[in-house]
Amino acid sequence: MKETKKFLMAAVMASGLALSACAPTAGAGAPSGSGSAAAPVNVGIIYSKTGALAAYGETYYQGLQAGIDYATNGTGEINGAKINLTYADDAGDPDKAVTAAKDMIGKGYKIIGGTASSGIAVKLAEQAQQNKILYISGAAATDAIQGVNKYTFRSGRQSLQDVATAGTFIDPNGKKVVVFAQDNAFGQGNVAAVKAVLGAKGATVSSVLVPENQELTPFARQLLDAKPDMVFVAWAGATTGTMWQSLSQQGVFDAAPVVTGLGDASSFGAYGPASSKISFLSHYFPGASGTEVEKKMIAGVEKAGGKADLFTPDGFVAGQLIAQAIKEGGGTDPDAMVKSLEGFSFDGPKGKETVRASDHALIQDMYQAKLVQKGDTWAPQLVKAVPGDTVAPPEKK
Repeated sequence: MKETKKFLMAAVMASGLALSACAPTAGAGAPSGSGSAAAPVNVGIIYSKTGALAAYGETYYQGLQAGIDYATNGTGEINGAKINLTYADDAGDPDKAVTAAKDMIGKGYKIIGGTASSGIAVKLAEQAQQNKILYISGAAATDAIQGVNKYTFRSGRQSLQDVATAGTFIDPNGKKVVVFAQDNAFGQGNVAAVKAVLGAKGATVSSVLVPENQELTPFARQLLDAKPDMVFVAWAGATTGTMWQSLSQQGVFDAAPVVTGLGDASSFGAYGPASSKISFLSHYFPGASGTEVEKKMIAGVEKAGGKADLFTPDGFVAGQLIAQAIKEGGGTDPDAMVKSLEGFSFDGPKGKETVRASDHALIQDMYQAKLVQKGDTWAPQLVKAVPGDTVAPPEKK
């Protein structure tokens, strides 16, 4: 999730995998057929219905439903073929995710999507390569799947884009930047991204990584002892509020500027008095882009009883990419589907988005944002949009 801070969370689904046909509402997008006898296309979606990233999984799921609906003009079909979505709960566990993927692949599925977990995305990318099937990662922000193999794509942003956006707040040359993050694939990926992006611009980069389920106060003190010129916070999941409280209690916000990714709506009140002191880079918040596609995404999600949030676009774009792959590759020919996605440029909820052909990075706009108080609550406000080509990840050959 470059998830900085996260970046940060239904469907009939079970470990035994439940089949559910996508059924929809209104939209515009790829042309679809009208009741021909084309065989249905089975698509497997592996995401966190339960576990620490369940909130992210739910918004991804809602966005995916709206995205399929939009991309198929409300029919749930492409070229007369019904899109059947099978959901499996990874619960944040790589072993569960791999087991689910193998089950789907064994049943002949050629398209797999999903997960907000960076560690799981890496494992599913391996399955895509080994079995030569199309994999479209969800909200997972790990840079490790960029260009990892020809069959792996993503529907969200990646850590390098988060970090590049963070770099638009300051001149990093000569500055000491300390990354405060979880000691997992997501956090480690953020450290690598900060070194790659801000380090290349002259910053000295170090890190304080926090193991899971550890008391946060000692690590906040380590952060202070490092005497940073800027703190870059990369955090995701249920402990986000506790983490910000610990940093505030230890006076981190008074010691150095803090830049982090704006998380989901549940986190907006977690910063307390420090809210006005934090510079937020943002992958997405409702209303950030103001595009017609975004408005249709929000309307589709709300019609189904949901509410757009941080990772809703990741699900929506997954729907658009799945539709494009099926339209051009029939859902049965992975190589043709890969070819159809490489270089694919489309109007997504964040504006014009492009799948870079060489390494499958998804080029998209990012945002600078701030939180403003509205009564007893906090709400995001756009500072400025950052053009996607200015924060694109370095190209992997």
